[in-house]
Amino acid sequence: MGITRLLSHPLLAFFLLCPGLSQAKVEDSEAQKLLTTLAESSFAEKKEVVNQIAGSGDERARGWLESYASNKLGRIESSGQFIIVLENRGRDWTVESALTGENLGEISRRDIDTIRVNNALRNELESILSVIDLKSPDEDNRLSAARALKGSVDGTLAERIPELIETEESASVQAALTEALAIYKVEEQGDVAAVATLSGSLNSEARAALQQAMRSDDAALVAAATEAMASIEQKLTLNRAAETLYFGLSLGSVLVLAAIGLAITFGVMGVINMAHGELIMLGAYTTWGMQQLLPGQPGLALLLSIPAGFLVAALAGVAIERTVIQHLKGRPLETLLATFGVSLILQQLVRTVISPLNRTVITPDWMSGSVMINEALSLTLNRLYVIGFALVVFAGLMLIMRKTRLGLEVRAVTQNRAMARSMGIKATKVDILTFALGSGVAGLAGVALSQITNVGPNLGQSYIIDSFMVVVFGGVGNLWGTLLAGMTLGTINQLLEPWVGAVLAKIMVLVFIILFIQKRPRGLFPQKGRAAEG
Repeated sequence: MGITRLLSHPLLAFFLLCPGLSQAKVEDSEAQKLLTTLAESSFAEKKEVVNQIAGSGDERARGWLESYASNKLGRIESSGQFIIVLENRGRDWTVESALTGENLGEISRRDIDTIRVNNALRNELESILSVIDLKSPDEDNRLSAARALKGSVDGTLAERIPELIETEESASVQAALTEALAIYKVEEQGDVAAVATLSGSLNSEARAALQQAMRSDDAALVAAATEAMASIEQKLTLNRAAETLYFGLSLGSVLVLAAIGLAITFGVMGVINMAHGELIMLGAYTTWGMQQLLPGQPGLALLLSIPAGFLVAALAGVAIERTVIQHLKGRPLETLLATFGVSLILQQLVRTVISPLNRTVITPDWMSGSVMINEALSLTLNRLYVIGFALVVFAGLMLIMRKTRLGLEVRAVTQNRAMARSMGIKATKVDILTFALGSGVAGLAGVALSQITNVGPNLGQSYIIDSFMVVVFGGVGNLWGTLLAGMTLGTINQLLEPWVGAVLAKIMVLVFIILFIQKRPRGLFPQKGRAAEG
């Protein structure tokens, strides 16, 4: 239902467009009369009643109309009292009084006469609610309503928008209303001056108006619209590049989390652990399990999953190191095959004990949604949190490696194992703790991955090869190299995917790394001194 028909009723037009009109409650008797008329009239008559309710100035009117649009406005058959349904599941519905807002508890749905609404009336109600919000005391509501008007303004509203802009205190709402008016002027009047207002706008309705203007017979209008569209396309290109960079950093953060634990163990022990991906999987399943233990509290479950995922993966890593890897030191091929076998065992164990199907991990409310930068660019919160989490984990590992005794011993064993042992460092203990640390970080990667991808038995297989690529590209055992390599490979992959597809993009990245290590066999940040001699 267009704005034109909404504003055809004088009372509604006055209520919506008069800038000085304040909202208040009408008398309950008048409200009861309006709702009774709405309930008892035909659909053709209901449209008139809806306009009367919207134009009543009653602060409760929006709630009534919103409830009516969603089939939640009704009355109790026995008493005729009008109610709003709060919960309509089961045989008994939770309701409140439409006039007083008092919670009336649960009432049998058979005792409630719901006021019927058809699709045509529902469409009109949605438009009315959008326009009513322009008078809302809440700035966000006014901004949403102003944005909704873009492409929907008619002649009557266009005459009053300048007054709304003048009385509006919010600059963002003013800008949205100005743009809505400019779209109308370009589409309906071919106003060349209004084109300048839309120049650089990222709104789809604005672009549609300019594209329409470019097909006009007016040469001046076509020239102005063409210039404005060129400006918009330039902005869109920059925003697409920013979005690609954001997704690249997000993927890079995942690769850093997945690879940084491997960089530690591979750097210290020289072990090619093909079960590293399954340690990531265990971290993800720990998150799922924690949510099963704390149903209805996904946020708390996720926070508790961080230490739990670390411990579960660390203990699994110690078990692998003690039962398999310590017996195969100095035999890289046998270690690779053995850890590959362990990875298959862990996958089958999860399939048998839990399920071969993917499990759903609920994303907390504070990680859902996105941050809207502009109308062409929004940043999803879950990926933003993953980027931040990866940086926090990286900073924590750097502190451990630089400021603790364990970090000192790890660096000593990495540089010269024999010399470290001669200085009294227990290399075996360092191996165990290092493997536990690297495995625990893999568990943290699984916790993060549970928020952006499916949790299943094959989760780790998707990242094991990429993890080794990051480690080799960055330099074995170098945390800064791992960070830079992960972010670089993630961004390159995202840049290539739109052009060549996901599979070919990975192949091209692999070819790039092969060529790179031909030139720099020790990676971006090679070990120096005696550590590089081994």
